[in-house]
Amino acid sequence: MVQIGDAKGEYRGIAYRNDAELKAWLARRPAEAALEPDLPIIDPHHHFWDTPQRGRYLLPELLADVSGHNITATVFLECRSMYRKDGPAEMAPVGEVEFVNGIAAMSASGGYGPCRVAEAIIGHADLTLGARVREVLEAEIGVGGGRFRGIRHGASWDGSEAIQKFATRAVPPHLVRDPKFREGFAQLAPLGLSFDSWQYHPQLPDAIDLARAFPDTTIILNHVGGVLGVGPYSGQRQEILASWKRDIGELARCPNVNVKLGGIGMTSFGFDFHERELPPSSEDLATAWRQYIDPCIEAFGSDRCMFESNFPPDKQSCGYTELWNAFKRITSGASAAQKRALYSGTAARVYRLAVP
Repeated sequence: MVQIGDAKGEYRGIAYRNDAELKAWLARRPAEAALEPDLPIIDPHHHFWDTPQRGRYLLPELLADVSGHNITATVFLECRSMYRKDGPAEMAPVGEVEFVNGIAAMSASGGYGPCRVAEAIIGHADLTLGARVREVLEAEIGVGGGRFRGIRHGASWDGSEAIQKFATRAVPPHLVRDPKFREGFAQLAPLGLSFDSWQYHPQLPDAIDLARAFPDTTIILNHVGGVLGVGPYSGQRQEILASWKRDIGELARCPNVNVKLGGIGMTSFGFDFHERELPPSSEDLATAWRQYIDPCIEAFGSDRCMFESNFPPDKQSCGYTELWNAFKRITSGASAAQKRALYSGTAARVYRLAVP
């Protein structure tokens, strides 16, 4: 088992390798060459942060990771980064949008390569403010430089202490059913904004109910629905897979829902790649991840699915090149049209980006 050094960081309570440790670990396996290197990719899910607890992941770190594959553009997802220190608490998330728009402007100068980093920005706003959240959303639109596309208000919750150390938020167990939350949610569609849905798989019935209640709001299901494989869910992969497939099928019946294929490298999924002495190959990843990706594509169709990196959280399990190689191995039998949708077309449509 890989030992995490004394300089480890913590992300929401769970120990993670810092950047130096990750580089050393990933270097144990020679880097793979990118498969289908000319295939245009929009990476619709990554983060930026710079804190003592989580380490640094900014433009240089992202650009170092994306080299190899043909990443034409990216989408930033909120991660509680660079919130405003002063002013009303509900306006603090505006700082994150402002911060990322600055990075996006740097990228748009062309001085950092052809990839249009953070061409779309997904921020956060507290929907439990009800109708008052509109003021926050309008402020984020104002500082977003035309890049602000929507929000994520994470609802990931589980009663087990073993799960709470992962990405669980300090929220009620059925947040998205709360009337005040839904009053806030109702402000999104009139402003042309989407909603990224982040919850764990036992909460998927709540996501289904929300999607049915707001058919005119575009919803993007994060990380194939947030399947848990740790704590009380350890050793139950096949049983969980069966119920998860049923919920995915119900969500797919809602035409306003799209799904991100990724996030499976997070340690909460219960795979042990991060504990191995040797990092996994793309073949290893494809074998493990296919059981979640194939059912999503079958249920939603290629035109409502998009592959995501979820970096740097998924970096705890693998390198960026290996991650996209794994996806490409899984879709090796797909048609050219299907690949265009999965790797760039769906993301371009949902987040209103230039088609590569």
